[in-house]
Amino acid sequence: MATSANPTRADFEAMLNEQLGGAEDGGFEGRVVKGTVTAIENGKAVIDVGLKSEGRVDLKEFSRVDGEHGLEVGSEVEVFVDRVENADGEAMLSRDRARREAAWDKLESEFGENARVNGRIFGRVKGGFTVDLDGAVAFLPGSQVDIRPVRDITPLMDIEQPFQILKMDRRRGNIVVSRRSILEETRAEQRSELIDGLAEGQITDGVVKNITDYGAFVDLGGIDGLLHVTDMSYKRVNHPSEVIEIGQTVTVQIIRINQDTQRISLGMKQLESDPWDGVAAKYPVGAKLSGTVTNITEYGAFVELEAGIEGLVHVSEMSWTKKNVHPGKIVSTSQEVDVMVLEVDSDKRRISLGLKQAQGNPWEDFADKHPVGSTVEGEVKNATEFGLFIGLDGDVDGMVHMSDIAWGISGEDALALHRKGEMVSAVVLDVDVEKERISLGMKQLEKGAPSAEGAGGSGIKRNDVVTVTVLEVRDGGLEVQVGDDGATGFIKRSDLGRDRDEQRPDRFQVGAKIDAMVIGFDRSKKPNFSIKARQIAEEKEAVQQFGSSDSGASLGDILGAALKKNEE
Repeated sequence: MATSANPTRADFEAMLNEQLGGAEDGGFEGRVVKGTVTAIENGKAVIDVGLKSEGRVDLKEFSRVDGEHGLEVGSEVEVFVDRVENADGEAMLSRDRARREAAWDKLESEFGENARVNGRIFGRVKGGFTVDLDGAVAFLPGSQVDIRPVRDITPLMDIEQPFQILKMDRRRGNIVVSRRSILEETRAEQRSELIDGLAEGQITDGVVKNITDYGAFVDLGGIDGLLHVTDMSYKRVNHPSEVIEIGQTVTVQIIRINQDTQRISLGMKQLESDPWDGVAAKYPVGAKLSGTVTNITEYGAFVELEAGIEGLVHVSEMSWTKKNVHPGKIVSTSQEVDVMVLEVDSDKRRISLGLKQAQGNPWEDFADKHPVGSTVEGEVKNATEFGLFIGLDGDVDGMVHMSDIAWGISGEDALALHRKGEMVSAVVLDVDVEKERISLGMKQLEKGAPSAEGAGGSGIKRNDVVTVTVLEVRDGGLEVQVGDDGATGFIKRSDLGRDRDEQRPDRFQVGAKIDAMVIGFDRSKKPNFSIKARQIAEEKEAVQQFGSSDSGASLGDILGAALKKNEE
């Protein structure tokens, strides 16, 4: 080849290519080229690729599945030119490298088209497995082997099967593939085909695959449907295992198909007759029935009247007398109880029941057994600021107002005479069934109770103003006597006068005469007197007779006129 006097870089490259015998191809190194087998000797194939010297390739690189290489003199093969020895121009060739390069070209094309590729799992590495993709080695992560974790991968080894390329980098020689994505895609296709063959309302058979707390998954022949616990039976089901078991074949109805999520809802109770049909006629309001307690909550208890029919006994309808008590302290699960139908709502599938209504109203029973005026006996359950609560027959309480505890003493003093747990007798004064109230009286049982005519034979009565003689001066008041031989009584310190200065017992002496008003009698019928009550009564009377401060008269003028009249 002629060259110019001053050769350029391009001239040197052309001369080199001519020397290597590949000028027309632009160089052989790092390329896959076609060559011809010129000889087979010593376990190697001698291949001419157009260079000055032939190259040799081990016959093992041409071995097929059956172990034969299938080569003969004159066969054309593709090989990879790894390098060319400069000394004699001998080519270092590789059939495996040619196969890998061809595989990479093909894989890059398939990866760009998002196509599936075939390969074989042939080894195990950290975190996954190695896959032969027709000469190129790819990595299969353990999470991408199957949809579910696989304990033993041996059955999947050395079997040609499809994979999906997730990532590839030719420069680094990295390929990541997935078998799971192929299975998921295939499964989705099969699922879509199966769903297309189903319809809402269709009745079919399936096999129970799994049971959870909220239902069961039923295999409908390649696709699963959810049988919710509420759709297993019209009766209450606490857990699906009470109705079905794994492996059991069940007949179900397709209730709903969600095309977006491809979820199928199934039902078994829909194949049974609805027990709520005609329930209003079967269970009229006011009817008394027997049932079984199936569930207890904070707001009441559910009672099963028949299979599939439950009613609620609200906590307010459980007991006449036990208020604000948890239902579990009144009834227990599986207990047989008598109830009354209070309300039926067929549309909402609700029945309101009453437990106490089936047992009778204890206030009605009490009124029948203990009419007004009869005497009862009971234990003091509680003492309040306004009276005593007495426990009576039928687990009901009656109340004795503090004004009906005793004659002749104030209500506060009367309350102090009794304690919780004490047994007392009383008279029935009134029974209000609707308001659930019983009024009792204790002082009405006392003999010789004060009357308008007098008390205890003393000839005096409440509100009388009498003259008393001081018999004894105490810190708490005065012991006094009416007349010389009349009834003796007491004037409390607070009743010695209206002003605080007047309420000092030491300002009185034994034998002094005092005008006082009878304000009541104690349990022994002794009268109680009050100077303060007399003063208040006299002042009130004076105002009524001699005018008021509104008319221009002062209180001193009014009282002065009253005293003058008394003197006259």
